Amino acid sequence: HVQLVESGGGSVQAGGSLRLSCVISGYSHSSYCMGWFRQAPGKEREGIVSMSSDGSTNYVNSAKGRFTISKDNAKKTLYLQMNNLKPEDTAVWSCAADTSRNYCKFPEEVPTFAYRGRGTQVTVS
Repeated sequence: HVQLVESGGGSVQAGGSLRLSCVISGYSHSSYCMGWFRQAPGKEREGIVSMSSDGSTNYVNSAKGRFTISKDNAKKTLYLQMNNLKPEDTAVWSCAADTSRNYCKFPEEVPTFAYRGRGTQVTVS
């Protein structure tokens, strides 16, 4: 079955950068939606960015200009480059995939995707 495993989290100071990675396994095709979401302590899951199978992306406003999603189909890996991190970015960050569709316009839907990783902790102080 489909599995997602994230890595790359850590502790950084405000203004710093991190690059998250997410390896997908158990699915042989490259046409599916993926994205990143986060969950801060005491808060609900928040979708941050979605990527359709054609590579088109959609970000929430708080991520625009700071975060960049990308993927390497050959490595079956999704990335999130996060720059200018802020304390409010502190959360468990997770990737998600929806293999039932190719197009996903709304990043807010990412936490509801069928497959989700366990996440990686990002702490910004």
